[in-house]
Amino acid sequence: MTGDVLQDTMRPARLNPGDVLRVGAAGLLGRPTRVVLSALGIAIGIATMIAVVGISSSSQAELLRQLDRLGTNLLTVKPGQSVFGDNTKLPIESVSMVRGIAPVHAVSATGAISATVRRTDKIPADQTGGISVRATSLDLLSTLQGKVVSGSWLNAATERYPSMVLGAVSAQRLGVTQAGTQVWVDHRWFTVVGILGSLDLAPEIDRSALVGWPAAQKLFGFDGHPTMIYERSSDAAVADVAAVLARTVNPENPEEVEVSRPSDALAARTAAAGAFTNLLLGLGAVALLVGGVGIANTMIISVLERRREIGRRRAIGATRGQIRLQFLTESLLLSGLGGAVGAVLGAAVTLVYAATNHFPAVVPPWAFAGGLGATLVIGVIAGIYPAVRASRLSPTVALAAT
Repeated sequence: MTGDVLQDTMRPARLNPGDVLRVGAAGLLGRPTRVVLSALGIAIGIATMIAVVGISSSSQAELLRQLDRLGTNLLTVKPGQSVFGDNTKLPIESVSMVRGIAPVHAVSATGAISATVRRTDKIPADQTGGISVRATSLDLLSTLQGKVVSGSWLNAATERYPSMVLGAVSAQRLGVTQAGTQVWVDHRWFTVVGILGSLDLAPEIDRSALVGWPAAQKLFGFDGHPTMIYERSSDAAVADVAAVLARTVNPENPEEVEVSRPSDALAARTAAAGAFTNLLLGLGAVALLVGGVGIANTMIISVLERRREIGRRRAIGATRGQIRLQFLTESLLLSGLGGAVGAVLGAAVTLVYAATNHFPAVVPPWAFAGGLGATLVIGVIAGIYPAVRASRLSPTVALAAT
């Protein structure tokens, strides 16, 4: 009977989850400066990873929104090279031939002109700002689904006279902000009747000065061969139309015709940005590793500094398992604090980036879950050795430590 009573009195006390959290938090609150510095590495790593994922996801969402707005059914046709490497020309009747394809509902073309456009006749001819002069058909704007931000598009009257429409980039480089301004093209003045908004699917138009097809033939001797054809068809027929465009435009030499889909270029640009995203994620992982090493170092130092505390707890009945649990809890709380702060910072960076660029702000839930999960894993790994070391301290040795 006495042995049973003695066994009951020597049974170690149990710690419920609330007690474990209080003991672990008390250990951290006693060293606030060290806790902040240790958690900083984890916070930077998590913030970097969530911000990178959020920015990448926001950019992809913007791309999808652009494609929904612009459409993925635009195809372009331009001349390629002959088997001997010589530059080729598209037939003059190319546009009418493409218009004969059943699923096609919009076709237009531009033709390169050997001319320079400058703000005034006082500017040297070689200072063109990279602006090219192109002849254009009247249906180009509707085919590209573009918009005029100042003035108006060419019409049946202005396409025959020295009038032009500037792309968004060319207007900026020329310093033209509104319609009605005159610019110098080769040896005559042209009146700017309109300025276009940016065309994401046709960036070459942004850097162009557009004149009417009849005016180009009359004033510059344009030969009428298109150098770029723009075509839209139904979404379901894009692949079929792309397969027959080259043979339709140039039946004799279809290999001399290049067909492309501008929306693919936007997707490729996003894919290229994805490689940079992976690099940044790697840097975030390195920061997490450094933060984990910092937490492990902090916990080891904590064990060395708190040997007397460990000895007292052991002396009043704390088991080795409870000591291990205490220090493992401290490590988890420390890494969890860094992870929570990092998640908030990463989300904030994403929101600022999205707001600045007018993108939809997107932070995938899995990024939060993965980031916080990574911090807990790091906390466990970083805390195992210090927790085991603390539990192995002999109460007498720990109490004798100074």
